[in-house]
Amino acid sequence: MNTMCRAHVFAVLFCLGYALPGVALENEKKTTDTSSLASALDVVLEKAIAEQRLVGGVVLVARKGNIIYSRAAGYADRENKKVMQENTIFRLSSVSKAFTSMAAAVLLQQGKMHLDDPVTKWLPDFTPRLPDGTQPIITIQHLLSHTSGIDYMFSEPENGPYHKAGVSDGLENSSISLAENVRRISSAPLLFQPGTSWQYSLSTDVLGAVIAEVSGLPLPGVIQELITRPLGMQDTGFSVTDRSRLAVPYYNAAPHPLPMKEEEHVTFGEMTFHYSPGRALDPKAFPSAGAGMVGTAPEVLRLLETIRQGTPLVTSEIMKDMNSNRIGDHRAAPGAGFGLGWAVLVDPAEAKSPQSAGTLRWGGVYGHHWFVDPEKSLSVVILTNTAPEGIFGAIIDEVRDTVYAHLP
Repeated sequence: MNTMCRAHVFAVLFCLGYALPGVALENEKKTTDTSSLASALDVVLEKAIAEQRLVGGVVLVARKGNIIYSRAAGYADRENKKVMQENTIFRLSSVSKAFTSMAAAVLLQQGKMHLDDPVTKWLPDFTPRLPDGTQPIITIQHLLSHTSGIDYMFSEPENGPYHKAGVSDGLENSSISLAENVRRISSAPLLFQPGTSWQYSLSTDVLGAVIAEVSGLPLPGVIQELITRPLGMQDTGFSVTDRSRLAVPYYNAAPHPLPMKEEEHVTFGEMTFHYSPGRALDPKAFPSAGAGMVGTAPEVLRLLETIRQGTPLVTSEIMKDMNSNRIGDHRAAPGAGFGLGWAVLVDPAEAKSPQSAGTLRWGGVYGHHWFVDPEKSLSVVILTNTAPEGIFGAIIDEVRDTVYAHLP
């Protein structure tokens, strides 16, 4: 089972050829080794689909800036026999966090904000308190590293403070605004003194409100100006560009995955996620920086290559800061610390992973996973339309282990 997840809760679960400045993604000519990789990964995907663990998915592998594997498999819409395509659009869920975190990196590069800036510099009314009534300082670094003390609604019991406050996790339909959701988050008690522990949380949603204030633009405009337009992305954002290409989401059930209904509640281990697939088509839904974006596998891969190299958005020095463990001896998962936006593998042996120390990774609860191994110049995207298999299931380790076993 994949181990990307929260330390104390998630531990029970865990035609391409784009070229752009500094991030050249070109299909590599097949060699014996890449052919072996392709054959082996094909078997992994086809087995997962045959066993009805996945309905469909797209897997892309890039090495040294060249795409060495690309495959769309299964169905984007099983009931209507619509096959998966490489340009299928997915609800990205927490893959959104990588885009928001990179937008923050650009603003750090520009000097428009700093890691030690208090959040109240930009959101004066964001003043959550500890259970004893103390009001601590929360900084930009706390938000990026998920050391703020903020929580997620899906992590707490049904009678928890986030439920009582009506906080949205950014997955379900809600008529509230981004500002109102941030206000509700602020009204709930913090879990710990910021900087003293780690908790996967709605910190990125608060960060989205901050970068909107810093930039003077609504959040979708910020992401477009700082990330998607410079990287030449056409399908990534908070609204769907082509509804006919949007994948139907499914959840694992016996004997086969079932399509998610509107207002679907799905329990994974101790967590219950409230899905509203129609949210991606609702122009009135507030832009959730941590869970509200849509996009394609090729464009996610383009972002990962930017995270790996920095160019063309930021310097390698900024990315060194973003990609360094910021939580000390705390663990986001076995063997993994956390940087400024994603997990950082610090102990491959503890994680039982073939990945290099320093590998970056995260995923999304609609059924996605990604990782970047800077030492190997390797970026891998796995976007599926089936949860929890695509984020917590065997497919993640199967793809990972197959890639490392057949690296050219």
